[in-house]
Amino acid sequence: MDHTTFGRTGLVVSRLCMGTMTFGLQCDEAQSHAILDTAAEGGIDFLDAADVYPLGGGLETVGRTEEIVGSWLAGKRDQFILATKCVGRMGPKRWDQGMSRKHVLDAIDGSLRRLGTDYVDLYQLHSYDPATPIDEALEALDTVVRSGKARYVGVSNWLAHRVARALGRSEVKGLVRIDSVQPRYNLLFRQFERDLLPLCEEEGVAVIPYNPIAGGLLTGKHDREAPPTEGTRFTLGQAAGNYQSRYWHDREFDTVDALRDVAAEAGMSMTTMAVSWVLANPAVTSAIIGASRPEQLADSLAAAQKNPMEPALKARLDELTLEWRRGDAER
Repeated sequence: MDHTTFGRTGLVVSRLCMGTMTFGLQCDEAQSHAILDTAAEGGIDFLDAADVYPLGGGLETVGRTEEIVGSWLAGKRDQFILATKCVGRMGPKRWDQGMSRKHVLDAIDGSLRRLGTDYVDLYQLHSYDPATPIDEALEALDTVVRSGKARYVGVSNWLAHRVARALGRSEVKGLVRIDSVQPRYNLLFRQFERDLLPLCEEEGVAVIPYNPIAGGLLTGKHDREAPPTEGTRFTLGQAAGNYQSRYWHDREFDTVDALRDVAAEAGMSMTTMAVSWVLANPAVTSAIIGASRPEQLADSLAAAQKNPMEPALKARLDELTLEWRRGDAER
């Protein structure tokens, strides 16, 4: 497994990051531990969680993913780079969510307790909260780092202008800097190539994209003429509607059909090709992969071994999916 520096920091991470959103809903604890075992055996030593995971289960399940990751990490915490996130709703009170100082400082303590550790390597704001001033959020993150509860901080699902403003405000006020972004990015969603990714390259911000296989659509296993397969992202609890809205459309299936032919010619699985394409972007630091069974990791792990993608193949894929570089970046 190749490793690379994390933006302009001195941290080094694996080119693949193990996402854990499926743990605790799609996967029970034993299955989740088996997935983590397989990821570690494949050389992945960068893990990403969130306090609201698993998505789709509502308040009844929030925090369960961190508990599962924490139980697996017991006795080997120092062997892994650990990331988690806050902002999502964690309780019934109105202040149990968002980027407020109160919630961020409460949330990091809750995550550390569930993860069974006294610090995380990367602490991220999971989404943007327009109700909280950016200075308040940055000051809260600064407190988290200065208290030793996190080593670095980042954001997820932020548009480029908000990242740029956060970088400027932290510089002016002498606060901890945003060192990473976690955007959605894949062959069916390329809009961030227009602004966010160039910004990150220029400012030395690490990019750790999620959804590299579009929730599974880019595996080629789904049939547009049939309902989504039970147990996948497209049917799972509260997350199902979101994933269907993102990807379950004829235009996306048309692109998948075209990509299937390219993958066959290239002699690789669609999953390997899709993840390899994400990693081939020079702005990308580490791609976040997911799984609901250990064997699903094989094709994603192969992507890290096949890099760099052949320039001719990347150019062909870029051209084939050019329409997905246009459109609403918040779709």
